[in-house]
Amino acid sequence: MDQIIYLDNAATSFPKPDVVHESVHEFYSTTGVNPGRSGCDLGLAAEEMIHGTRKELSAFFNPSLIEAGGKKDPNRLVFTANATASLNLIINGMVNAGDHVVTTHLEHNSVIRPVNHRVKAGAEATYVKPDDEGYLDPEEIRKAIRPNTKLVMVNHASNVTGVVQDIAAIGAVCRDEGVPLAVDSAQTAGVLDIDMHRDGIAFLAFTGHKCLFGPTGTGGICVADDAEIAGTVYGGTGVKSAYPYHLEEYPYRLEAGTQNLAGIAGLRAGLNWIKEQGREKMYHHEMELFGLLQAGLDDIDGIHLVGTRKLQQRVATLSIIVDNYDPSDVGTLLDVDHDILTRTGLQCAPLIHEHHGTAPRGTVRFSMGPFSVREHVDVAIKAMQEIVAARPA
Repeated sequence: MDQIIYLDNAATSFPKPDVVHESVHEFYSTTGVNPGRSGCDLGLAAEEMIHGTRKELSAFFNPSLIEAGGKKDPNRLVFTANATASLNLIINGMVNAGDHVVTTHLEHNSVIRPVNHRVKAGAEATYVKPDDEGYLDPEEIRKAIRPNTKLVMVNHASNVTGVVQDIAAIGAVCRDEGVPLAVDSAQTAGVLDIDMHRDGIAFLAFTGHKCLFGPTGTGGICVADDAEIAGTVYGGTGVKSAYPYHLEEYPYRLEAGTQNLAGIAGLRAGLNWIKEQGREKMYHHEMELFGLLQAGLDDIDGIHLVGTRKLQQRVATLSIIVDNYDPSDVGTLLDVDHDILTRTGLQCAPLIHEHHGTAPRGTVRFSMGPFSVREHVDVAIKAMQEIVAARPA
């Protein structure tokens, strides 16, 4: 493992901080019982861990509100298995037959597919296109909104090109039009400043295993205190068991069954690790290395960068195509010959590849993390030089 250069952090962050592993082990070793199902001390301790994590994440996603002395209801931070589960809950809870949803060509299949299923069931959808560099014009969002629009669903950062959208400007449009804004923060929660209160975000979908450094199988939704969403998952909650319907109060409205308790403990540890390291410091580290990688690859004849070359409004994710190579072959050569792990193909985001002309084969994607170092960049550039030099005619 020491020889592997991991440049696929957009898929999942790796390695995780040691404190995450330790927290998962400690929870299962000392407090691994079901919360809310009994009044025993261990059950209460498990419940306190979960509620404490809700409070910390709610504050993390609403810094301006907390700094101003306001309060955010932590029970509106609900846990799910991942961002995909969160996005399904949001879309299915907000969009019904006869309703309209506005989304974009930047989206992951975790948005595209549930939206398309809603359309199949009688809803309508408009997919807004970005410009040639991958940025959305907020006014195009406004133009797409109709009287029956119930939701605007936007990707904060593309998992293909790393382009970061102006969520504050999109949020202002949604406020003006009276339509709730949902944001997919799978690529940004933990690495970029997210402020739901400031930016007018009604529903924030996040995953735990990427930039928050939690275990896989963790994620959630942060619901603004003035937003409402219908529940679509029903089952046990541990309270009011005689009531014949699922509970309306948060967090139970969107949660059912036993949570990934050890995963949430690890997620909390990941969040605290970010705070200790400094989110902005980590971001600048990743982007400094990313800038070197982008410049180095851009200098190689036969390599073409996809999307913008700007370093502003980006996360450290870069997609390329290589003349006379299928992206999957490049990924295999990087892995087998150079011990470099990347992601190839459509990255579960087919519409943005169609937009950039890289469908159906996709790209080779490099993505940095906080454990990336300059040597990784130098080795990756050298490896791509060798691959291009040996490419078939």
